[in-house]
Amino acid sequence: MGIYLNSQHAEELDAGTQLGAIIEQVKLVEELGFDSVWAGEHHLTDGFHFFPQLTLLAHLAAYSGEMALGTNLVLLPLYPPVDIAERVALIDQLCGGRFILTVGQGYRVEEFDAFGSKYKQRLARFIDGVEIIRRLWNERNVDHETDWYSLKGATVRPGPMQPGGPPIWIGASSDRAIKRAGGLGDAFMAMPNATVTEAKRQVALFASGRADAGLAPATEAGRLIEVFCHEDGDEARRRVRPHLLTKYAAYAAWGVPDGGTAAEAASSPASEVEEFAELAADRFVIGDPDEVAAGLVAQHREVGLTHLTMRVDWPGSGHDHTMECLRLLGTEVLPRVRAELG
Repeated sequence: MGIYLNSQHAEELDAGTQLGAIIEQVKLVEELGFDSVWAGEHHLTDGFHFFPQLTLLAHLAAYSGEMALGTNLVLLPLYPPVDIAERVALIDQLCGGRFILTVGQGYRVEEFDAFGSKYKQRLARFIDGVEIIRRLWNERNVDHETDWYSLKGATVRPGPMQPGGPPIWIGASSDRAIKRAGGLGDAFMAMPNATVTEAKRQVALFASGRADAGLAPATEAGRLIEVFCHEDGDEARRRVRPHLLTKYAAYAAWGVPDGGTAAEAASSPASEVEEFAELAADRFVIGDPDEVAAGLVAQHREVGLTHLTMRVDWPGSGHDHTMECLRLLGTEVLPRVRAELG
């Protein structure tokens, strides 16, 4: 059970202050015994600044203790694979071999334009990138020649601490992409817009992709999930309602692929309370400690997930509310979930 760190903040807020708040959160979750911390990325988000995730995670390694560090996710087609292989290898050394690299194709055209990467080439670059990164972590003097990348005698130094390199997880939302991911990745990372039923189906689809590729069943499966806890469940929902409605309306505007009912609910003409209830139903885990513990247990028992990256903070959230939630999760919810699941 890990925490997804919100590194997206309104542009008028002081970046140093926001970075300090993230460090404070990491110190707290390490003290409370969480298993991991995660960061994500987007670029050129109007009205906001967004900390670059690999730079952020390299900095946070000093505060992470025994926790794993993970990306959720690296937009792989935007970068040369050598760059990602080198930077992740170093962070894996910094965190003692506990890094998880989650990658995805990306979907915002403006990000591809800004990075000089062709949007229509993203799938080919993605597949090629995964192969190159794995080879660079396992081989020396790598030769690789495709239309996208050319390497001659390439060796990554230093290599990662984990033998064979960090596991490569793949985040995807469309059925075709998930099935393909089964043949490419070590594990699947589900997106937060999926319901419990949808996430369960997606995990099974990834498994069928691995079987079709002749690979052994994956031993891990993760999900980014919206979580918030307060002693009063109604207060928990009141605190997060405006932030999550804004977040999912933004996803819809960005063109999140296969957003389905999540995007529809976030832009419906119903009252805010009704709108949020529709958006959150069977999708988010928000409430009092009893409700949240039950919801997290269900993610393992009903969906088959082994890792949760819980997002408890969104643009506009109050830092004091976030810290209060983290303390309650760490002292009341995590022990219950661990006892329940043995």
